[in-house]
Amino acid sequence: MLDNLPRGTICIEDIEMGMTRYLRKVVTDKDIQMFAEVSTDHNPVHIDDDYAQDTIFEGRIAHGMLTAGLISAVIGEQLPGHGTIYMTQSLKFLAPVRPGDLVYAEVKVTGIQIDKRRVTLECKCEVEGKKVLVGEAMVMAPSRKFD
Repeated sequence: MLDNLPRGTICIEDIEMGMTRYLRKVVTDKDIQMFAEVSTDHNPVHIDDDYAQDTIFEGRIAHGMLTAGLISAVIGEQLPGHGTIYMTQSLKFLAPVRPGDLVYAEVKVTGIQIDKRRVTLECKCEVEGKKVLVGEAMVMAPSRKFD
């Protein structure tokens, strides 16, 4: 048995179809600035008010991958949690996220392969009940058993 799994981690043996976890986060100007620095993506649609005003978005928007990072946070912190390894992730961006938006990020278990420790997760992010991102992830979940 592995005794060093963090509290809150859900092992493959305990994952069930339909399980969901989520988080809510307000995306701030500071988040966008920090993401631009870390990613080196300084596209002015994200960081320059004047430039962004003249785009189809009519204002600044958060990086799509910043929003997608909230999905990663739910997976890595909650379901399955610490020790989870990403295998694949598909994403479809449906609408922009703006500074000040409250994003609801959720993952839901849609498939389990216990023998391979694989979990398939439906992923979505919403702002005010409107989907802004949808996708699917496959991860390797931690296990109480040794390989």
